[in-house]
Amino acid sequence: MKILIADDDPQILRALQITLSAHGYDVVVARDGAEAIALAAAQRPELLVVDLGMPQLTGIQVIEAVRGWSSAPILVVSGRSDSADKVDALDAGADDYVTKPFAVDELLARIRALTRRTPTASDEPVIRFGNITVDLAARQVTRRVSTGTAGDTDEIVRLTPTEWQVLEVLVRNPRRLVSRQVLLTEVWGPQYTNDTGYLRLYLSQLRKKLEPTPSEPRYLLTESGMGYRFNPDAG
Repeated sequence: MKILIADDDPQILRALQITLSAHGYDVVVARDGAEAIALAAAQRPELLVVDLGMPQLTGIQVIEAVRGWSSAPILVVSGRSDSADKVDALDAGADDYVTKPFAVDELLARIRALTRRTPTASDEPVIRFGNITVDLAARQVTRRVSTGTAGDTDEIVRLTPTEWQVLEVLVRNPRRLVSRQVLLTEVWGPQYTNDTGYLRLYLSQLRKKLEPTPSEPRYLLTESGMGYRFNPDAG
């Protein structure tokens, strides 16, 4: 698997390059944002590890640029620990966020979680709610929109790989309470069952993309203190 690491700290670059290469990854490095975008386009990595505070272009700009043409998982590794920075990164299209300094074992576990894929069969169901269609076989979400005199048409709703994984768990369990622990285990692995803040951020992202009124969700509901519920029957 090819991983692109974008960071302006030469020590971090060298440490990550040595560590990831030792674990069998093919590593490409970029020292600023502009180089990161150029290498991402040329090398087509299967995962990106991106710092936020880089010269030329910021990590947020790199994420936004890459998301224009790639759905490869993006892991932010940054010294910024403020929740606003995390939200900005997730809004731009990042899939996960690790704060420096970090443990190598944690970083490797998050990379494994981001690259984990569940095989799909050709007879996977298609789930519809409101004007949204979730095609589990195609791993695609579309929204029905009106184009006036031209009638209605479907537009693709772009989800990050992690947003898709969270949504998939919920839509496969319609009307059932899915506990926070189950969601965290399914998406990130059993070692992350206490990281409930991630779920709040990702559910917020999904609501912005799928709910008619994100602040008053109809379909992706929070069960306070317990977990989340997908309600396809809301009018």
